[in-house]
Amino acid sequence: MDLLSAAYSATSDEDDDDLPSSFPPPATSSPPPATSFAPPPLKRPRWEHQPHLPPPRPFLQPPLHNAAPPSSGRYVSKRERALLAASSASLLPPQTTAELDSSDMFVAAGSITDTNLRADILHSLRRQPKPGPSKSMPSKLSVSLKGHTKAINCVDWSATHAHLLASAGMDHTVHVWNVWDKGNTIARVLKHHTAAVKDVRWSLHGSSLLSGGLDCSSQLVDIVEGKVIKVFKEEQAVEVIKFDPSNPNIFLSGGSKGSLRLWDIRSGLVTKEFHRSLGAVLDIEFSADGRQFISSTDTTRSNISENAIIVWDVLRQVPLSNQVYTEAFTCTCVRYHPHEASFVAQSNGNYIAICSARPPFKLNKYMRFEGHGVWGFPIKCNFSLSGKELASGSSDGSIYIYDYKSARPLRKIEAFKEACTDVVYHPVMPNVIASCSWAGEISVFE
Repeated sequence: MDLLSAAYSATSDEDDDDLPSSFPPPATSSPPPATSFAPPPLKRPRWEHQPHLPPPRPFLQPPLHNAAPPSSGRYVSKRERALLAASSASLLPPQTTAELDSSDMFVAAGSITDTNLRADILHSLRRQPKPGPSKSMPSKLSVSLKGHTKAINCVDWSATHAHLLASAGMDHTVHVWNVWDKGNTIARVLKHHTAAVKDVRWSLHGSSLLSGGLDCSSQLVDIVEGKVIKVFKEEQAVEVIKFDPSNPNIFLSGGSKGSLRLWDIRSGLVTKEFHRSLGAVLDIEFSADGRQFISSTDTTRSNISENAIIVWDVLRQVPLSNQVYTEAFTCTCVRYHPHEASFVAQSNGNYIAICSARPPFKLNKYMRFEGHGVWGFPIKCNFSLSGKELASGSSDGSIYIYDYKSARPLRKIEAFKEACTDVVYHPVMPNVIASCSWAGEISVFE
């Protein structure tokens, strides 16, 4: 019985694992006689309570939770080492956001002022934009900006500091570019998101940026000090954000689960929600007066796109129409015309459709912008300041510029080797356009 007792207790207590080098077996003075039996395994010592440690927690074994680390001369089984490690980890205080190194989330790489710009650019920025179409369309590469390590989803010019450009990347960062600075064009690198950043917008207040990403949050950041002003958490990945043009304190977010929410940046709370059985929201766009907005989703049914594009009434929180675009494709981008009662939709059918922005919100079946490609990329388009031209990215890496009235192609700019995902006209200089690519590059043409 003694033999059986010794054998079973050794197996169950010590797990028969190999002795690690940091825990050598106890030394013996002389080898045991051949006829003697192995001694019973050492029993665990009875640990004394140490009052300076916190009291034992209910889900840990009290003796091990209050135990001091064993001496290096005693062998400790795998089970005991695991319990000791778990109890030690539980005593560590949880890391809070305030304890994180702010330098890991914000890099002030360069200047955000316009004191070191090219003289011709500085002169153009200080002039007021003239109405009407530009005398010359962008064609020449002005600046090439590199800093992102993965695809760029969108770019956005600052309306109040027109020498600054923001970009949102799949590398979890937001970059702020001092585009024509003669020194360092990378002004800021914001690393506040923990996942890919899908959209970024300049606040109408000027020195802050709003960004949304796959970490289920939108974040408002002061780019001067690099501090997060407010975080807006959701239960869905944030795909797109837009400020209300009639109220700079309100923004709209659309996410991967189809939820559309109006947020007040002063309180950090949702003021309105727009409910409908939608797929992921691909894009949203406010009308100029902020009374309506358009949403584009990836919801399709059979050969008709049910709810692919919806025109919403903001005040009543109801859809005005969900049968605007009845083609068998989803739309990656929607944009209101800056002056006319119409909007365009970038279709995955490799064309841009035109729709009326007034009831009954009809699709123009006789005119569309063709020649560029989409092919599943999140390709965006944008109007010029005058609304006379429409520029679009393309899956072939080029920028296509069309005449809005006739849909006739005006110019093709070969910008990148991979897909050109976004194009944005400058808010002051009508002949300048910024573009970004799926390869993580930014090109500014003039």
